[in-house]
Amino acid sequence: MSTDATHHTDHTGATFARGKLFLLSVIALVTAGMVFSIRASSLKEMEDIFFKASDPTHSAALIGAVAGAAFLGFAISIFVGSPLCDFMGMGRLLGLSCLCFIGGTAIAITTKPGGSAYGLLWAGMFTMGLGHGLVEAVINPLIATIYPDDKTHRMNVLHAWWPGGIIFGGLIGFAMGAAGLAWQYKMAVVLIPAITFGIMLLTTKFPATERMAAGVSNADMLKEAVRPAFIILLLAMLLTASAELAPGQWVDSALTRLVGFQGILLLVYVSGLMFVMRHFAGSLAHKLSPIGLMWVSCLLAALGLVALAKASSPVTGLLAATVWGIGVCYMWPTMLGITSERFPKGGALALGLMGCSGNIAIYYMLPTIGKWFDAAKVASSKALANCTFDELQKQAADAAAAPAIKGTLDKVLAEASSDAFMKVAALPAVLLVVFGIWWLIDKSKGGYQAIKLEGGE
Repeated sequence: MSTDATHHTDHTGATFARGKLFLLSVIALVTAGMVFSIRASSLKEMEDIFFKASDPTHSAALIGAVAGAAFLGFAISIFVGSPLCDFMGMGRLLGLSCLCFIGGTAIAITTKPGGSAYGLLWAGMFTMGLGHGLVEAVINPLIATIYPDDKTHRMNVLHAWWPGGIIFGGLIGFAMGAAGLAWQYKMAVVLIPAITFGIMLLTTKFPATERMAAGVSNADMLKEAVRPAFIILLLAMLLTASAELAPGQWVDSALTRLVGFQGILLLVYVSGLMFVMRHFAGSLAHKLSPIGLMWVSCLLAALGLVALAKASSPVTGLLAATVWGIGVCYMWPTMLGITSERFPKGGALALGLMGCSGNIAIYYMLPTIGKWFDAAKVASSKALANCTFDELQKQAADAAAAPAIKGTLDKVLAEASSDAFMKVAALPAVLLVVFGIWWLIDKSKGGYQAIKLEGGE
């Protein structure tokens, strides 16, 4: 590639603007982040409108399944889309992601309560998830291609804009909610950045992927993806993603009951931490190694989730969120950085498999957290009120109900939230063993070594 700061050439001699490609990637990722936080700020309202009246006992599991559909869509599209980067071209796939964001949003915001509501909401979230997956399918190999000597740091800087999008969406969702606007208006805001990066695509040229430029064959790419070390990393992604993104999607509806103020503000705060800290990932990864950074991240994530489960006030909630936020801050981009540095022949396929693994985990974890929450609220109702949860909720809904009844309901829901977060805390704790052993093995061999591909003919 050329060393010019603005324009570069790929192995075919085609010219591309690295800065514009990075900006385009940022806007696409901001769109996905806004979808995530606006969905999180809307879940409680959607649960109340679509499911609480018809099935209050299982309403959390139902809305969790709807939210989880986005991550199933993500997993499918990144799995299918990643290897297509080499053949269809990255620009075409990003264009398709734009259409998915627009179409999925339209389906969701036009859904009305009734028998078909669950299926339509599920389809809308699934389609938006397809858009997010295609974004990740493109931007991760794109960054590995245009910044071949600084992958882990550049992955973190790019993915700083994921929490950046969460901040934008979270504040917009909070402000619109405070103004009394319905969740549909919040979600429609996503169309603005989606259309913006769609228009930018019309005048943007993309390079060939790093794997294609280096002349790595499809057979060698597949061999890289079945190496035992890569399989271990792939399995670890199941737990890191569950510790980071699944609690983040539940933070508003669950933590609001625990800490006494809108939980979405905690998500915005944590996202602010991520946005700032991901810009310093390069120096931390250099001091600890990317594997060492993952070990520290898992430790703090586990401690933070336990602290969130125990939080009972704005102060303790903020402190717990700080520990959890620092812990999960580097997880997703560093896992992608490790993949592109240690398994570069795997190319877009390896990066896509990592994203697919993470989102399959979240797809199952979101309704699972909902089921844990539902089971805990049923058990807590029997223990604290000696009645079923449905009966307690009906008593609390009575306009003449004593404050004590409503207080009991709040306590039941708070205990259920705490129980769910304690269970999630076990996931990153398991990885302390995995990354600890890997870190020691690397040290015994002279330290972490990034593998570079040589350019093809």
